[in-house]
Amino acid sequence: MHTGSRHFPQQGVRAGDEAASMLPKWTVFEDRHGHTGKGKGSGRAKPKGKPLDGQSRLLLAVNGLFAAGNALSGTFVNVYLWKARHDFTLIGWFTLIHYAAMALTFWLAGKWVKEHNKMNCLRAGVAVSALFYILVLWFGERAADFFVLLGVVQGMAAGFFWLAFNVVYFEVTSPDNRDRFNGWAGLLGSGAGMAAPWISGFLIVRMQAETGYRLIFTISLVVFLIGAAVSFFLKKRKTSGTYEWTLTWTCLRQKDTAWRKVGLALMAQGMREGVFGFMIGLLVYVHTGNEMKLGNFALISSAVALVCFMLAGRLLKPQYRRKAMLIGVVMLVAIILPFFWQVSFTTLLIFGIGAALFYPLYGIPMTTIVFDLIGRDEESARRREEYIVLRELALNAGRLLGTGIFIVVVSRTASPAVLNILLFALGSTPLAAYYFMRKAEAA
Repeated sequence: MHTGSRHFPQQGVRAGDEAASMLPKWTVFEDRHGHTGKGKGSGRAKPKGKPLDGQSRLLLAVNGLFAAGNALSGTFVNVYLWKARHDFTLIGWFTLIHYAAMALTFWLAGKWVKEHNKMNCLRAGVAVSALFYILVLWFGERAADFFVLLGVVQGMAAGFFWLAFNVVYFEVTSPDNRDRFNGWAGLLGSGAGMAAPWISGFLIVRMQAETGYRLIFTISLVVFLIGAAVSFFLKKRKTSGTYEWTLTWTCLRQKDTAWRKVGLALMAQGMREGVFGFMIGLLVYVHTGNEMKLGNFALISSAVALVCFMLAGRLLKPQYRRKAMLIGVVMLVAIILPFFWQVSFTTLLIFGIGAALFYPLYGIPMTTIVFDLIGRDEESARRREEYIVLRELALNAGRLLGTGIFIVVVSRTASPAVLNILLFALGSTPLAAYYFMRKAEAA
């Protein structure tokens, strides 16, 4: 299901017509053997629309399997917990613990990825995801009693996977094909989000509920095991340098720098993702009481997202990024307004389709530009692991803040009007993300 959550490595720094000035002065790359080289990005123009190589396609395959495994059961884990307790606060705490564990895993695993074996970190992410579903199957109807442990395990899985994935993504792509890679990653994620939840919803309503849930959790487990197997076809990549534990804090403390502004933009981006990533699907179930309706919601919204990611990945050029982002963020805010009229399956579907239409205009440039910033010179590229950790810590700080605000509000009141205001406030944070990206251009 697409609600504007991550189907591809998410980041963003700047946007717009200034793409020429944003492109890295030095483009750092690695050849098929993992050796580092460099070329002047501002001198001779590189061919546009550079195709993806075999390693990039394999990385997309692993990402697609990871997305499929999560799409099969990810939304329904929250529904499973809701059916046990009917408590928004518990879902909020489960999500908060997930984000906290993910952030800590990013920071600690940065040393593993920088100095040891990043491919094993990627495989660990897939394997721990499988462990998560083993635990859910083991706990069964008592899963809500173990939401802390489950949140920690799921957060660790995401941290291991996305840290290694984003580092390898940086190494196997270049400014010439990152938009294409992000478009394909979004397309695969949307395809998984389209088919998998519908299949899950169909199985749950056609079978005895508990049996259906156990079946889809088992299928997710198998998909993650397949993903782990496919990841062994990715080549081991060269490591170099020593991990700088405090680089994130050093960059964020420095005033009037691009990374400080970027960090604020990513926090704003994360505030929306932190709550919308779980709340929209849960609201569909709460207002319909039917897993098949949730599957239909995912099918329709993700089908739209699939087409939009494909088109955006093909057509979005650097010179259009600023305008695309502005249109995207304004529309992501506008599609929340129908909730003030009525929260129903219809208005939630309007939101889902709107997010599918406009999130690629915002998300793809955000992702592409930050990796161009990381690759702007040799020194920056050598610190790619630290900068990716910085990015993820900023995103997760925003997710934690947004989810924390959600917990405080829903623990005090169950008023639908207050919840609508909360969703509108958190859903408007992409405007702040766009503002700080623009400020980063002048830093």
